[in-house]
Amino acid sequence: MNISEAQIKSLFLAGPAGRIEALLNMGSANPTHAAVVCHPHPLFGGTLHNKVVFHATKALQGFGFPVLRFNFRGTGLSEGEHDEGRGELDDVRTALDWLAKEFSLPLVFAGFSFGAAVGLRASAEDSRVVGLIGLGTPVVAVENRTYDLEFLQGCTLPKLFISGDRDQFGPHAKLEAFVATLPEPRQLTFISGADHFFEGRLSEMRNVIEDWVPAHILNSERSHA
Repeated sequence: MNISEAQIKSLFLAGPAGRIEALLNMGSANPTHAAVVCHPHPLFGGTLHNKVVFHATKALQGFGFPVLRFNFRGTGLSEGEHDEGRGELDDVRTALDWLAKEFSLPLVFAGFSFGAAVGLRASAEDSRVVGLIGLGTPVVAVENRTYDLEFLQGCTLPKLFISGDRDQFGPHAKLEAFVATLPEPRQLTFISGADHFFEGRLSEMRNVIEDWVPAHILNSERSHA
């Protein structure tokens, strides 16, 4: 599906801490799903323009999905202040609410690093979400902050985790052991030679998403319930 890159809308969402800066990559005329993609830690340069976020967005848009990416509070033109992952949960919920209202479609979540840790929590408990994608999901402390991912133990949604096998925040053995404890359906893919940012391996990361979506989202009865 060839969707023009010019079909990107700039907008602001009404968030709990003020306006939230967002970009919407338009989908096809009759999309089956809509998606949201969350960026990495804003205090370490993470924004909606991050390369991993961009490639995940393009992978999902390739299926005709409208895809929303936004700046967390205090980032870019988004109002408010960084809240160490607490208030950011409400930012994700705001994005999900906007997508659901705008398109009335099943939703897919994807997030990178901090965006994965925060967004997975908000999305896993949302009945409108039918699939979860964690990119570079942090399972060890980042700047003395450990993210609690135990909530995924009760999540039966299709789950895809993609990490580099050189990701210092998602060590191979620790991430593999954690994902093994989660309910099916689940998939963990390591990109050989990739670091936390998938430097030089972004196309491979994108290919994994493009292979997973047809099997676990487009063909899922849950998606169309």
